[in-house]
Amino acid sequence: QGDAEAQRNLAQCYYLGHHMPQDYAEAAALFRRAADQGHLDAHFSLGCCYHDGKGVPQDDREAARLFRRAANKGHAPVQCGLAACYDSGKGMPQDNDEATRLYRRTAEQGHVVGQFNLDLRHEQGTGVLQDDREAARL
Repeated sequence: QGDAEAQRNLAQCYYLGHHMPQDYAEAAALFRRAADQGHLDAHFSLGCCYHDGKGVPQDDREAARLFRRAANKGHAPVQCGLAACYDSGKGMPQDNDEATRLYRRTAEQGHVVGQFNLDLRHEQGTGVLQDDREAARL
């Protein structure tokens, strides 16, 4: 098992090549070990590995599954990643309403990327009525 936080931190070092040779496969394996212990940041990072095909075969469905597991626990960065999956239709059917709902949840938690994406949706009228005043407020 090991310490999930330590595994996730070591995985980040391998992923970034920070103080060691970059090794996406080792990073993904460590992210998985930490995620299997419930580490939410590791779920997000492992989902990104699958989304980008770094250290694991590229698989948008697996990325979305990992994002969904952690997003259901209220983790804002993962909710934002899942919203992007719904927004683009990668790994799941495209769903503007669900993407908007998740971006709103992340924005309410103070997540800057969620706020930005919700702002864009209001500006463009994607998944919500176009509303320049609401876009400016966000």
